[in-house]
Amino acid sequence: MNSPQVLITGNGDQRQTLVVVFLRGAADGLALVAPIEDDNYYRARPRIGIAKKDAVKLDGFFGFHPQLAPLAPVFSAGELAIVHGAGSEDQSRSHFEAQDLMEHGGVAAGGWLGRFLRARPAPASGALACVALGKALPECLLGAPTVTVMQTLDDFALGAKRPGLRPEIERLYALEHGQLGSAARDTFDALQRIDQMRAIPYKPANEASYGNDEFSEGLKQIARLIKADVGLESASIDVDGWDSHFTQQTLLTPLVDKLGTGLAAFHKDLGSRMATTSVVVMTEFGRRVRENSAFGTDHGRGSVMFLMGGGVKGGRVHGKWAGLSDDLLEGPGDLPVINNYRNVLAPILMRHGAGADQLPRIFPDFSLQPLAL
Repeated sequence: MNSPQVLITGNGDQRQTLVVVFLRGAADGLALVAPIEDDNYYRARPRIGIAKKDAVKLDGFFGFHPQLAPLAPVFSAGELAIVHGAGSEDQSRSHFEAQDLMEHGGVAAGGWLGRFLRARPAPASGALACVALGKALPECLLGAPTVTVMQTLDDFALGAKRPGLRPEIERLYALEHGQLGSAARDTFDALQRIDQMRAIPYKPANEASYGNDEFSEGLKQIARLIKADVGLESASIDVDGWDSHFTQQTLLTPLVDKLGTGLAAFHKDLGSRMATTSVVVMTEFGRRVRENSAFGTDHGRGSVMFLMGGGVKGGRVHGKWAGLSDDLLEGPGDLPVINNYRNVLAPILMRHGAGADQLPRIFPDFSLQPLAL
């Protein structure tokens, strides 16, 4: 008897899932992962810097924002890696332009994640092979072979108020052959599987405790799909609101708590399945090193990226740290981008099936130098 995954995606051997978390609004990497042993950090941020006594110590130099404490055990276990000074070559410091460049993977048609899903020898085509948690399709998934956009599993339904509608449509598409008929059968199989999942209340494993917010709820849905073996190969989810020009500490505390709680619960919930799941956390750019007069930070350049699970070289902060003295900063006082986001993504995509010869098509017109992650 075929497994549910074979029925839905036609690829029973595919057990890996890539989850992309985008922090929209330019998350401050110097607040998420603070260089607490760099005196210039506190000279630049005398009022809003993460106090050394409050930071969660990581490696003797960097410390987590206090609200990321739930991720400390994941870091210590070597299952969470951090890349500092990460970002793109965009210098506009415009949210829209920087997000557009990063999600498209450069000046190219489609999105980098969509090109990755299409470039592999056997592109994912099942109805639940790729899911975007939210209200709209993210730019990074443009051009993907298939994407389902939903906020919850309840959104993935057909004819819920007319029980006889779905059988009628199934009979209609049963007459179709080729790609249309195959896609229809995949979708109906997925609908049936989701109906079965909805009938059973979901209980996170390993005493994982998600937060009561959209991000945690979205991660819970992703975990549920992974564990149901429906063939989920990639998922995208956003966390909005990181533009911290004013009263940064007040603004960031609940956001960072949401991020840390959600990711830690997801990691615990998946348990051993984290070995075949990779989570990438990224943002369009970082913030200015020096605090402004409104207890906030303005648009900058370098930020951080998080990589969790999937055999990453965790328990360390990757990337050369040059320092925060004025002569080492860029432009009006920004942390330089030392690690281009493509070089961070490349080894993750290779782990999920992209060949070295496919990477130039996923990230065109860029000379890749993948980090050893």
